[in-house]
Amino acid sequence: MSKFLYIADPMCSWCYAFSLELQKLLDRIPHAELDIVLGGLRAYNTEVMDDDTRQMILSHWQRVQEVSGLPFDMNGLNKPGFIFDTEPACRAVVAVKLLADDLDAKQILNVFRAVQHAFYAQGLDVTKDEVLAQVCVDALNQGQGDGAFDVASFLETLQAPSTREETRLHFEQIQRWGIRGFPVLCLVKESGLHMIASGYAKLEQVEANLLELIGS
Repeated sequence: MSKFLYIADPMCSWCYAFSLELQKLLDRIPHAELDIVLGGLRAYNTEVMDDDTRQMILSHWQRVQEVSGLPFDMNGLNKPGFIFDTEPACRAVVAVKLLADDLDAKQILNVFRAVQHAFYAQGLDVTKDEVLAQVCVDALNQGQGDGAFDVASFLETLQAPSTREETRLHFEQIQRWGIRGFPVLCLVKESGLHMIASGYAKLEQVEANLLELIGS
């Protein structure tokens, strides 16, 4: 059985683009396992976004949209006092992993992609715990059935000190590995981690890299 490690941040635009390609890969390998390590692209940022930074990010989003064809709400960054802190969104995925460790690869990625869609396509403020709790619970219940998870309980886990600490450990692991850019996809083998994508890549390229690695 193939096992993959996906290193990403829900608020990384190239991760938003690549997660669709990863979903396609998992569709072709239905019994594959997937683990997600959260990257912390702009974790713990405290600076209010200024106009220059906003325009720089929007130009970057336009490029990602052109390449991926995915929807973007370009007004999502216009909220007064918006702080581009990716720790809460990463922590939400960690909370999902802690609450529902029996989820299969596709279900985990579905929740991850739901947070991405909320931020990029819907323009929701996923730096807010209440927004994240609703998005994650909706995605979880879509896969598990209505009522399997509730917002209040999820919010409690999301804000728990243990979840914050677990999220910080994700970031520290990324630093130990020396990874500075996202997304990264690795094949997990007994010999260690073997990178099959670094940065955005189409499904065809990922599959070619995977076949080359398996063949070697």
